[in-house]
Formats: sequence, C-alpha cells, structure tokens
Amino acid sequence: MTTATSRRAFLQRASMLSLAGAAAPWALNLAALGEAAAATATDYKALVCVFLYGGNDYGNTLIPYDNTRYALYQGMRPTLAYAQSDLTATLLTPNVALTGGIQYALAPQLAPLLPLFNSNKLAVMLNVGTLVQPTTKAQYTAKSVPLPPKLFSHNDQQSVWQSSSPEGAASGWGGRMGDLFQAGNGNATFTCVNVSGNAVYLSGHSAVQYQVSSSGPVALNGVKNPLFGSTACSAALRTLVTTPSSHLFENEYTRVMSRSLTAGDALSATLAAGPTINTVFPAGNGLADQLKLVARMIGTAAEVGAKRQVFFVSMGGFDNHDGLATIHPGLLTSVATAMQAFYSATVELGVASQVTSFTASDFGRTLTANDGSDHGWGSMHFMLGGAVSGGRFYGSAPVVANDGPDDVGQGRLLPSTSVDQYAATFGKWMGISDTDLLTVLPNLSNWNASQRTLGFV
Repeated sequence: MTTATSRRAFLQRASMLSLAGAAAPWALNLAALGEAAAATATDYKALVCVFLYGGNDYGNTLIPYDNTRYALYQGMRPTLAYAQSDLTATLLTPNVALTGGIQYALAPQLAPLLPLFNSNKLAVMLNVGTLVQPTTKAQYTAKSVPLPPKLFSHNDQQSVWQSSSPEGAASGWGGRMGDLFQAGNGNATFTCVNVSGNAVYLSGHSAVQYQVSSSGPVALNGVKNPLFGSTACSAALRTLVTTPSSHLFENEYTRVMSRSLTAGDALSATLAAGPTINTVFPAGNGLADQLKLVARMIGTAAEVGAKRQVFFVSMGGFDNHDGLATIHPGLLTSVATAMQAFYSATVELGVASQVTSFTASDFGRTLTANDGSDHGWGSMHFMLGGAVSGGRFYGSAPVVANDGPDDVGQGRLLPSTSVDQYAATFGKWMGISDTDLLTVLPNLSNWNASQRTLGFV
C-alpha cells in the first residue's frame, strides 16, 4: 500500500465515520489503528476460536492426578470421578513442572491431544475466566471491586467472554481485532469469518463478520439457481436486491446483499481452485466439518489477499446438569478429534506456525456434583498451534476444595487469569501493539503492564 493510497483510504474512512456522532472519536481511533496495523502485516496469521456452548465441565476435562489432589477431586464428585488408573495413559508431563508435586491428566477422551502436548504444540491455560480487574476471594465476598455482570448466566457470560460486556454487546474482541486488520486484507469481507452462525465475538466497529456454512458460502437460491425455472427471473431478483436506493434502510439492505453475493461468488471460486486437503477429518462431527472449512479458507488466503483472519467455530451440548458421565465424554471426543485433525491440516498446508486455535466456553462448572454439574466461573482451556509454546501449563493451579481459597462455593473457581489476558496474548501474536490492545480489550488496563500478556504464543 503506497503512502498516497493509505492516506486516501484513511480520509475516506474518516469521512464515513464522521456520521458516527458521539462515537466518532473512538471509531476514528480504531480506523487509524487499522491503517497502522495493516501497514505492518506482511505475513499471514489466523486466529481460530473454538467456543463450547453451555459451559464445559472443567473437572472432568483436566483432572487432578497427584494422589493428594485426586483424592479431593474424587471426594467432591464420587459418582462422576474418573478412576485414577484410567488417567495414567493421559497424564501430562510438562516441560516446566508445577510446584508442590501438582499433576494433571487429560480426560481419556482427549487422548488425541496428548501427542500435541508432548510435541510442544498444545498448552493448557489454568483457571481462566471473566474478570473486570484482579480479584481476590475476600474482595469477591465483600463485593468491594467491580465483578463481571450477571455471573453464572449462560447468555451473559457467553457475551462477556466474547466481548467484555453482557448480552446485547455491539462488538467482540475478535471483531475489534478485525477492525485493525481489515484494511490490510485484499478483501476485507474475509477478515472475520463465522462458520457457526452469528456471534458477538466477530462483530467489530467497522469489521462485519462473514457467515458461511461448513460446506462453504450460503447461497441465495433464487439468485444462484434459476428462479421458477427461469434465469431471467434470477437476474431480475439479483438486480432487485443489489440496486442502490436513496432510502437509507433499503440502501443498507442492498449493500449487504451485494457484499454477500460478491463474496460468495469469490469464495466459491477460490475454494474450488484451492489446494486439496488430504487430512482425514472425523465423520459425523459437526465441529470437525466447521474446522475443515476453516482449513480450506486458510489454504486460499493468498488468493483473496488475506494477511490476518479471525475465525469462529462452535459446538453446543455442554450444559450438563445431569447425565454428565454419559454425555460429556462424547463431547470431548468430538473436540479432541476435530482439533487434532485441524492441526494436522495446517501442517499439511505448511501454515501450522501461522495458525493458532484456542478453546473458550461460557464458564466452568461446579466441582461438587451428583448426576451433573451446575454453572460455575473459572475453567481450563487449550491453545494449539505451531507458534504455541506448548508442553506447559500457564496460569495458577487452583486449590481443590469446596469453599477453598480459589473457590466461591461448590467448586466454582474464582479465575486467577482473566479472559482479557488470554485474549491479549493472542492479539499480541497477531501483531497488535501493547498500546492498541488497550483499545481492543477495555478491561486490560486494570492489570499491570507486565501481567497483560502471558507468553504462551
């Protein structure tokens, strides 16, 4: 991008954003940051959020294995605990041992991820969750510091995880990253891509999430195929839904439709001509289907001029108030096999070090349980990719105890690491400066500068 071109693009954006009224100063700041970020993004990187809707049960995902903590875990969920002997094969041996002899094992169904941990491609984030600022249990109990709004509520905590605000938020931190990078992409439409519907995570102030299905672009049948058997009718419909209008709402509708149709045609063509992926993705696995489409799009990034992309995939079913012992293992199998296949596909494409995926969820769950577990707070998550400093745990291992120092009741973990720190670490890897991260993540300034990123990628 030449200096003159960059200046013209910035002035055009500034002119458009002048209509934003009171929101214009922040919007202009994001626009300026986007120009700066785009100018420095000469390589390719992609960030992939794997969201587990319903609140994943952390207690039967990453399991205390050392004798002392295993006994406490088993005592708090006697009907749901894995036998310690069943965990030996998935015991994690980190490069940096946890203090006090603390050990963890993956749930047996997560065994496909073990070789990735052992080869330093997978890392584990301990006790991460939504926070407004660093918070102690005493402060939580006294309510002497700001707390995340509407704790333990599915919709609100999904939104806080994805955006830093409760349900109704206008933008998410993935979309705000997209704001910074879309000007540097050959086709800005493919900056933020959602393969599972709609999520605030990918909504930016200027970046708009592009929604696709696991098989590719979602076609407008009446335009894509002959309408009532007539190509003339299809052409007329295309004209009707794409012709600009003087009416504000009509014009916005036709603008979005034009964008969608143009992007769909472009993506269909690039996917058809893109590289063949020989990696076998598990059949009958919706998450794997979504990740395969992400891999295919990453394989065509150069053709659409993409330098930075943010993707969102998801699966549901994790709200296991009952039947946890029978339902949860199958969910973990789907997650593990899908993520393992996706990583293998990035290796096949030669971009493993340029693609980082990570898990997220509404919240963790209670460690005390009967046939299932209740809504919680902090949880354990995974980061995967060739650039990840894997084979390690990050964050602090919580004390296993009902009403213990890290527990606000029933095994609900008070997070020791915030979503903002987790997100900022990905953002820094994507190329966002420390200063700019404070715009993307509004709560990050509440942490000391030395604690804002975690160094796992």
